[in-house]
Amino acid sequence: PLCPPVRHPPAGFPPGGSLPPLRRRRGRSVTGKRADTQVGPYKGFHAGTAGGKSLVPTESEEIMTEIIGVRFKSGGKQYYFDPQGQTVEPGQGVIIETSRGLEYGECAQGNTMVEDEAVVPPLRPLIRLATDRDLETVEKNREKEKKAFAICQEKIAAHGLEMKLVEVEYSFEGNKILFFFTAEGRVDFRALVKDLAGVFHARIELRQIGVRDEAKMLGGLGICGKPFCCATFLDEFQPVSIKMAKTQNLSLNPTKISGTCGRLMCCLKYEQEAYEDLVKTSPKPESFVETPDGAGTVSSVNLLRQTVQVRLDSAPETPKCYHNCE
Repeated sequence: PLCPPVRHPPAGFPPGGSLPPLRRRRGRSVTGKRADTQVGPYKGFHAGTAGGKSLVPTESEEIMTEIIGVRFKSGGKQYYFDPQGQTVEPGQGVIIETSRGLEYGECAQGNTMVEDEAVVPPLRPLIRLATDRDLETVEKNREKEKKAFAICQEKIAAHGLEMKLVEVEYSFEGNKILFFFTAEGRVDFRALVKDLAGVFHARIELRQIGVRDEAKMLGGLGICGKPFCCATFLDEFQPVSIKMAKTQNLSLNPTKISGTCGRLMCCLKYEQEAYEDLVKTSPKPESFVETPDGAGTVSSVNLLRQTVQVRLDSAPETPKCYHNCE
C-alpha cells in the first residue's frame, strides 16, 4: 500500500509558519468527465503520486489506443491494426502482418483513437503502405486465382466429388492457396488436396462454407433491385427468424421473404426493433377496446400507421378506423 502523503513546505516558506489549506480545482479528464486536481504551492503531492505524476490512473481516465481499420475484401469485416506511427488515409492500400503472414488490404478507417477495451489483442502492426510493386503482386495473384479455379474444377470432376467451388484466394506472398466450396454434406477431399499440392507446390486449404457466405462472395442483385447487403456493407450475418416476418405482418410465402441464397432475407432484421416497440403500444387483433363511438373488437392492426380497424358492437358490419391514441 502507498504511504500517506507528507506535506512539506515549499521553498522559501518561513519556518514554523502554518501551511495554507489545500484548494481543489475542477478539471476535465480525457473522457470529458470532471476530475479533481490539487493546486497550490505543493500541488501534485497526493496519495499514489510520485514527482507530481499519478502512479495509478484514476477511474475517470481511460487508456486510448491508436488504430486503423482495414478490410481485406470489399464489403468484408473491418479489422483493427497498429499504424506504428504512420498516417494512413481511407482508401489507401496497406501491407499488414496477420496470423497467416503478410496480407494486402485497404484502409477503411484512418488513424483513430479508441478505448483499449475495444481492441482485441494481439493488435498486429502495419508493415508499410502498399507500393506499386505490391499492387503488381496483387494483380498477379488475381490472375493466378483464375487459373487455379479452372484447374481445381477439373480435379473435382476427375475425383467425382459432389462439391461446388465458389472462390479461390491466394495469400499475398503466394505460399498458401484457399479454396472455398459448398456441399450438401461432408466431403472427403484428402486425395484432392494432394493433387492440388502437387500442381501448385504451395500450402493448400479447402474450406467449406454456407450458402449465405457463397452469396456474400459472389455478389448479385436482390429482389429489391439493389446489390446484396451482405456483399456491400454487412460485416457479420445476424440471425433472422420467421417470427420477424410475422411481427411485421409480411407474407409468409417463402419465395417473397427469402433471398437469392435461399435463406430468410437479412433486411428482415433492420426494422425488427421498431416493430417490437410499436407492438407494445398497440392492441392485439380480436381484443376488446373502447373507442369514441363505443366499445368494439379489433379486426386488424397497422403498426406503422399506428391505426386499428374496429368492429363496433353497435355496427359490426362496418368496421371503423381509429388511431391508437383514441
